[in-house]
Amino acid sequence: MLKRIAITGPESTGKSSISAYLADQFNTNKVDEYAREYFRNREYSYNSEDLVTIAREQFRREEYLAGKTKGLLFCDTDFISIGIWSKIVFDFVPRWINTMIEKHRYDLYLLCNTDVKWEPDTLRRNEHNRLLIYDMFVEELEKNNYNYRIISGSGNIRYNNAVSYVNELLNNG
Repeated sequence: MLKRIAITGPESTGKSSISAYLADQFNTNKVDEYAREYFRNREYSYNSEDLVTIAREQFRREEYLAGKTKGLLFCDTDFISIGIWSKIVFDFVPRWINTMIEKHRYDLYLLCNTDVKWEPDTLRRNEHNRLLIYDMFVEELEKNNYNYRIISGSGNIRYNNAVSYVNELLNNG
């Protein structure tokens, strides 16, 4: 049976690196963050409908890879991330995204802590409120009673923590 693992958390906390590392370590597929592709050839200006479009395509890609994957599927973002992004920028979360936060549960959420250095890029905007955003993730995960573990530490420690939590999931069911 397929187990889906979401790598989630604030900007610049290593989600993409951890997703790639885990997919390599467990020799399986990962779903890349579609938002980066969406904004690759367009201005970084958007509205809440753009976020719904991004969320729907992210889900479509995840479902596609889920159909081609056995064992584990790593997802480099989730609906909680998109919902928090919407809450920060627009002060509300579109209904479809809220519904997906509640209904599309992952077997494990790996929440990346903010204890790594900020690395700027053209899509990142929240360097100075990462801890506040991190707390929003914890609140959402707790509110929904989701199975999550916090990924902390730097370098190999961070990666080893992620691997150990995935192994824990595999060993417990």
